[in-house]
Amino acid sequence: MQPTPMVNKQRSDEPLLSVKNLHTHFPLDEGTVVAVDGASFELYAGQTLGIVGESGCGKSVAARSILGILDKPGIVVDGEIHFRRTQDNEAGESIDLAGQDPNGEVVRSIRGGEISYIFQEPMTSFSPVHTVGNQIIEAIRLHRDVSKSEARTIAVEMLGLVGIPSPETRVDEYAFQLSGGLRQRAMIAMSLSCNPTLLIADEPTTALDVTTQAQILDLLRRLQDEYNMAIMMITHDLGVIAEMADHVVVMYLGQVVESAPVDDIFHNPKHPYTKALLESIPRMDGVRQEKLASITGSVPHPYDRPTGCPYNPRCEAFIEGVCNTKMPELSLVGENHQVSCFLYKGA
Repeated sequence: MQPTPMVNKQRSDEPLLSVKNLHTHFPLDEGTVVAVDGASFELYAGQTLGIVGESGCGKSVAARSILGILDKPGIVVDGEIHFRRTQDNEAGESIDLAGQDPNGEVVRSIRGGEISYIFQEPMTSFSPVHTVGNQIIEAIRLHRDVSKSEARTIAVEMLGLVGIPSPETRVDEYAFQLSGGLRQRAMIAMSLSCNPTLLIADEPTTALDVTTQAQILDLLRRLQDEYNMAIMMITHDLGVIAEMADHVVVMYLGQVVESAPVDDIFHNPKHPYTKALLESIPRMDGVRQEKLASITGSVPHPYDRPTGCPYNPRCEAFIEGVCNTKMPELSLVGENHQVSCFLYKGA
């Protein structure tokens, strides 16, 4: 898999989003599930950050922590989530979302307006008893000072912008009347209706066929270029990452194990987990009928977290007495390239 050549996007000095040492827990009767365990990453305006890892590695929980939309009883117990507000604010005021009430006025003004979220399954995200258009109109009027008729005009324009045919008719249809691809486009239309500076896309192409997936990704790239929008792309599909991302964060069991520009992730991966992920995908130059490599074992149960490096029970480069006793720190191994592994700490 080769990353798609990207247009050189100018990076501003200050990150649009800066997540530092994020800890998100789910306290349950059986014990506490540590979903995110000290994750840190940054995202700059106009760029795409890819977050990858197997299911259960904390990708979606980290994203939902940003907007304060965690399923109960999830709670952010530590860390900082700095978001630089640029809409109607030339100074670029930075606010710590982790220190705000998730249901407070500040977060609610940002959620859906300055930061939008494309959910993994749009059929469960749209209300089945309201038309798609009414839901988009409601989102627009919540964040923009426009009349209902003006909001409807904007909704129709957005549906057309994302490639939905006959938007004047589709605006009055219900989610169940749309195909999977059209529902996903409608979700994108609603997410973009308030001109967000950051779009969080959580597995936006998982349930779509290959042709529709390519169309959705092309659409996101085009809209990003048009609006200088930052995108956080959450996926387990490294093909999507190669096509979309500027920078990649690899998560495992709630922690960031590697963070690097997309070219370094594909051409110079450092962490054994990143290497295993890359080896497990089919290659264009691979031998026909050759069995694909797989990662030994599975992500540990949240109540049975290993001591030391969380990846050590599955790691082929495991060092006895080191990897299973101490936690490696995220260290710089190249320009803008960090990895959490004792192989690069002289241990």
